[in-house]
Amino acid sequence: MNFARTALLLAAMTGLFLAIGYLLAGEGGLLIAFAIALAMNGWAYWNSDQMVLRMHGAQQVTRATAPDLVGMVEELARRASLPMPKVYVLATSQPNAFATGRDPQHSAVAVTRGLIESCDPEELAGVIAHELAHIKNRDTLTMTITATLAGAIGFLSQFAFFFGRDSRNPLGALGTILVMILAPLAAMLVQMAISRTREYSADRLGAEICGQPRWLARALQKIEQLARGVVNERAERNPASAHLFIVNPLHMGGVDKLFRTHPPTADRVRRLLELAGAAGETAGARRRGPWA
Repeated sequence: MNFARTALLLAAMTGLFLAIGYLLAGEGGLLIAFAIALAMNGWAYWNSDQMVLRMHGAQQVTRATAPDLVGMVEELARRASLPMPKVYVLATSQPNAFATGRDPQHSAVAVTRGLIESCDPEELAGVIAHELAHIKNRDTLTMTITATLAGAIGFLSQFAFFFGRDSRNPLGALGTILVMILAPLAAMLVQMAISRTREYSADRLGAEICGQPRWLARALQKIEQLARGVVNERAERNPASAHLFIVNPLHMGGVDKLFRTHPPTADRVRRLLELAGAAGETAGARRRGPWA
């Protein structure tokens, strides 16, 4: 059901992008929009992972430089039946993490210095398992395409003034202004809907990978509380990547409640605790890793 919903939302965003091109410049605009969508998604497919990592100043670590962290990722990847992803650390003191890559064979897990310092090994294992779940579900590619389409819609809307003068534009001046305002908003809403859907799935699968839903539940509560008091400057400068993180890294005040990139943390924790209660602690305890 989640996969079907995500596919439907992606189709809706693609349709919105093409519709904007048509409404602004007729059939010619539709063709231009289609060409832009193909070009941007093709570029994102091959380059998005490195772009995001550079955007956040990520530094790759190895067993020689971070043996405990890399060893934990390796063990959890084995449990998830995934190839070993590359491991990166972000210099920010805000506790957070994200995964990226076009497929499991070309994937990376990035955690912040603040996450390593603030979480105990069990909580860190829960977070990493969540990010590996995104890789296993191929959410990293889905979310990258979503962000690319949303950015393209914003780009196209910025040029609505120039397209609006086209004689093939069926909207007129007022309609063009409405497209400039409403199109990016609609794209943002679709992007948030996709992100929320994928987070719930990653929480559940991540709990299965690490064997203890409570580890991830504790981590989410701690990250939510601590992240509020620490500004992630690189994330603030690149808000389009906020949905990739396990918890929203942006400080948006009251606006965040209206434009959430993630489900409410309290709801995610509640679901994880229900999952822990349903599965029981005994089965999970048998799957503890060397970090427990």
